[in-house]
Amino acid sequence: MKALHNLLEQKVKPHFEEGGKYHKLWPVFDGFETFLFVPGHTAESGAHIRDGIDLKRTMNTVIMALVPCLLFGMWNVGYHHYIALGVDATFMEQFIFGAIKVLPMVVVSYGVGLGLEFLFCVIKGHQIEEGYLVSGMLIPLIMPVDIPLWMVALSVAFAVVIGKEVFGGTGMNIFNPALLARAFAFFAYPTYMSGDKVWINTSVQEGQAVVDGFSGATALGDLATTGTTQYSALDAFLGIIPGSIGETSTLLVLMGAGLLIFTGIGSWRIMLSAIIGGAVMGLIFNIFAQFAISPEQQAFMAVPFWQQMLYGGFAFGVVFMATDPVSGSQTEKGKYYYGFFIGLFAIMIRVFNPAYPEGIMLAILFMNTMAPLIDHYVIQANIKKRQKRLALKTAGA
Repeated sequence: MKALHNLLEQKVKPHFEEGGKYHKLWPVFDGFETFLFVPGHTAESGAHIRDGIDLKRTMNTVIMALVPCLLFGMWNVGYHHYIALGVDATFMEQFIFGAIKVLPMVVVSYGVGLGLEFLFCVIKGHQIEEGYLVSGMLIPLIMPVDIPLWMVALSVAFAVVIGKEVFGGTGMNIFNPALLARAFAFFAYPTYMSGDKVWINTSVQEGQAVVDGFSGATALGDLATTGTTQYSALDAFLGIIPGSIGETSTLLVLMGAGLLIFTGIGSWRIMLSAIIGGAVMGLIFNIFAQFAISPEQQAFMAVPFWQQMLYGGFAFGVVFMATDPVSGSQTEKGKYYYGFFIGLFAIMIRVFNPAYPEGIMLAILFMNTMAPLIDHYVIQANIKKRQKRLALKTAGA
């Protein structure tokens, strides 16, 4: 690495510095150099000023926490594909099939997203903002496997331009960019983002056919429409169910949560309070299930509260997107309220709206808008508390 560092510093860097042949492309060179080597300067502004660790190291840690979900998602895509066709396939055949489907989405996500980030950095003349490193991984993981690549590209462009750059770039965005990409795809191309036909790839070659009685519905989709599902709670915990590419395995999400909490990057307050909020809403539904307006909704409301958190993207959203340090609540006490209502609303939306059973996306986006208000009232309450304490001390003196 020392030889590479010397090569960059002595042979390449001068061409990108002021007066060099490629000085206008300095943000691009700086982005790659600081990705490979720790920069020799300290942070001065932005979301990363809250800690001594620089933003690239923070983002790299989150990506490491996401890698198990990515690898499992590749295998799960291949596993369900061959199950749908009734073909016996080895583990490697399943994994390779899934990798062929998923990796192009990752490449498109990073290619389009980083290309736009580089373009804005060159135009604005500032350093690369590393916020997209995590968003670029999150976006493919929250998409169905059969979504066309051009839709992924458009969703990424919407998230980067409308979700980040119009607000001032990384550290200034109001909404979670990855969720904005999913929201854009969901509302612009709903037939590719919902229903029973988008979660399992059923492409066939000559001589192959989908088995009789095949259903591509997710466990959450089944529960929303019929009140029951063929998948057990253990299947949902392990992730051996159809769904978005990286969201299905609660077990691997919990492993990622452990890494984020251990390194201090993910807020355990938000994660814990979101689980409590989801559990409270699930218990309320359990108590009032008998008053549901239809047998299907009655059965859905009667699902044990702890199982509600195993289905859909609840765990993935709580761990990797609700804890976004930019769009989430900033105050310590505010994080409890912020996370609690995310969990509460996520379960409420999925039960009350069978047309859109995955409520975690809307719950997080809604609470993104509420986060500044929560922080405002937490700070005002603290100010009033101190004023009262000061008044009592003054009166006592």
